[in-house]
Order: sequence, then C-alpha cells, then structure tokens
Amino acid sequence: MTTAPQGPVAAEIERRLAAALSPQRLAVIDDSEKHRGHAGHDARGESHFTVEIVSQGFAGQSRVNRQRAVNAALRDLLAERVHALAIVARTPEEDQAART
Repeated sequence: MTTAPQGPVAAEIERRLAAALSPQRLAVIDDSEKHRGHAGHDARGESHFTVEIVSQGFAGQSRVNRQRAVNAALRDLLAERVHALAIVARTPEEDQAART
C-alpha cells in the first residue's frame, strides 16, 4: 500500500495494520530523521512514524477508539521499538472530504 522504500519496522507496521484493519489506504511514513538528536531517537533509525490509515472499520468510532485499534495492532512494537507514532485515522468518506 505504501510505495516508498521501507525498512523492516515500517514494513511490519504496514503488514500488521493491513491484517488488523483492512484499510482502503495506508501510508507508513518514517519520520525518524527529523528527530535526530532528540530524546527517543534511535541510532538504528525507524523510531518515529506517522501512520495515515483509511478504513471503513472506523465508521462510528471516536478518534480515541480508532487510535486504540491502531495501537492494539502494534502493541509490542510500540513497547519495544517505536518511540513515537502519530496517527491519522479516517473513514473513506472522511478521507474523501479531507482531500477535496
């Protein structure tokens, strides 16, 4: 779903979210380089991400519940490998409205 080259952590994030939430659109963006020298930066890279995910499964869910669903799919990665995760979670209708 993401066309940019990915490291192994980004690829695992994409795989897990695709399996758990059946997104219509998914972008996993590695923001790690922007955080070089900041707290939580990992010299291995792949420590800070933005996830943009569009799924019909988010219909009727609050923003908090959407983020909980993403976090649940990535629980051990968040505990062990990922320092920061920004989440944009929308339904297809919300995504369409945001893009127009």
